[in-house]
Amino acid sequence: MNFFRNFLASFLGSITALIFIISLVFIIIAGITSVVGFDKNILPGEISSNSILNLDLDKDVYDNIPITQEFEEILGVSPEIIKFLDLINAIELASENKDIKGINLKSQSPKMGWSQALTIRKSLQRFKDEGKFIYTYGDFFSQKGYYLASVSDSIFLNPVGNIELRGLGAEVLYYKELQEKYGFKMEVIRHGKYKSAVEPYLDDKMSEANRSQIRSLLNSIWGGIANQIKLSRKVSTENFNKVVDNLDATLPVNALRNNIVDGIISKTQYKQKVKRKLGIKSDEKLNNVSYLQMKNSFKYKNGTRNQIAVIYAQGPIIYGEGNESNIGQELFSKTLRKIKNSKRIKAVVLRIDSPGGVALTSEIIWDELIELKKEKPIVVSMGNVAASGGYYLSTVADKVFANNFTITGSIGVFAMVPNITEFSKRIGINAEQVETNKNSIFYTPFEKPTKKFRSNVKENIENIYEMFKKRVSEGRNISMDEVETLAQGRVWSGEQALKNGLVSEEGDIKDAINSAAELADLGNDFNIASYPKIEPEINDILSVMIPFNSSISEFLKISDLDLIIQTINNKEKKPIIFTSQPFNIDIR
Repeated sequence: MNFFRNFLASFLGSITALIFIISLVFIIIAGITSVVGFDKNILPGEISSNSILNLDLDKDVYDNIPITQEFEEILGVSPEIIKFLDLINAIELASENKDIKGINLKSQSPKMGWSQALTIRKSLQRFKDEGKFIYTYGDFFSQKGYYLASVSDSIFLNPVGNIELRGLGAEVLYYKELQEKYGFKMEVIRHGKYKSAVEPYLDDKMSEANRSQIRSLLNSIWGGIANQIKLSRKVSTENFNKVVDNLDATLPVNALRNNIVDGIISKTQYKQKVKRKLGIKSDEKLNNVSYLQMKNSFKYKNGTRNQIAVIYAQGPIIYGEGNESNIGQELFSKTLRKIKNSKRIKAVVLRIDSPGGVALTSEIIWDELIELKKEKPIVVSMGNVAASGGYYLSTVADKVFANNFTITGSIGVFAMVPNITEFSKRIGINAEQVETNKNSIFYTPFEKPTKKFRSNVKENIENIYEMFKKRVSEGRNISMDEVETLAQGRVWSGEQALKNGLVSEEGDIKDAINSAAELADLGNDFNIASYPKIEPEINDILSVMIPFNSSISEFLKISDLDLIIQTINNKEKKPIIFTSQPFNIDIR
């Protein structure tokens, strides 16, 4: 009887698993079919003469697209995602194609960082420099959206739309009173005048040092944004400042009067304007080219075995495996060794978009990069953020590229552990310890930190801070005294970092790739290979079925809770020493 029962259970389990797998395969196939069938222009083919490229920038733009989000897009549960380098290549191909006369740009509310926006705008400007035009229409424009649109020959706005032009601001939340009220606090030990990642846990108000660095950073980036808009729109500094300060662009009639837009029209009227620009009759169809068609027309060079590896270091630096969204020493060490041993790969571009994280991981990866550099040149391309631990990795490079809107620097160190001494007393918990030696327990969240604990952690922080400065000094050829004046946790814009020597050249990812090719003596005889390469696991596929999973992750990213959770999950209760960006920068 037991045999029959076990057999039946196993049989039914196997059938259930088989049905699930078959269903999953059908879902994936259906998703692929729906994506391919969505736009007949997806497949590469002949582009008709007098065509226009439809470029929708209101998409999520990633340096490297996580495998789970690729599945989400295929299954239709996530909107289209754009890989940053693919987008730049597509615009470049369009500028070289004689049959494409212009771009129909949509940039109402782009989902990208300011550094990425600057690179894309430069690519659009190069498209115009080829004698081609760009027209843009929007029901509304966010500030970043308008910045991208301002490169256009003509900008048109919906009659009841609005434009967000108000300057940049940043907001930092403070938790000292919250901690005191509930008895749960973060014990902090830091080094650096500006190392203000931990300031919100120590005070209720922003320090003057922190306020000064944020203001300097915002002014640097806003200066670049404003100057480019004024130049493109032919608006004087005085008038532009009035528009921004008075929020005049929020009303279409004021935006038109101040030359922020070229017309207030409906979308139907806009299409007629595009047709007239192309010399097409009003009743004729436009020859539209999609972004996907342009992207898929990119061809790898046949007959060459040479490769430049582009390694994407994207997300916070953690201790552990890592993936496309987190930088972990295990995955990156394997990747770097594989690249080192590859005969085809002749040079490396390390694309960094990271606020930093665990100091130990940064050092481990740095050491692997040093070994790789003995065999192949390394060029760093900084993305939106390459701060603290992210900057630590860049010190290995032969050359470091950043554009003016990159956020970098933050050379400083801190440690943080949770403490619930007061909270535990309030709810009646008393922790008693037994030790064989004086510091056997060393730290417990149920007791206030001892002087020995603080002094020991402080010594470790000082050691890492000196090591960090040494890496910068040797990598950028700057004296230790000069590094100290640039360090202390202060953040810099890419423009400022170029002036003070923390980066070597102003430029974007394509500039870094060309520089790597030059260092390896490759000319144009190479293809690009992206790393790290991650094979999807069943958990990755199944995770896309949980609709709120990604929402939680995004919430944690835009708050300080991800750092707190990482600290709380530290099972060994050892202080985690961070080289991390000094605050969660939400520039808006």
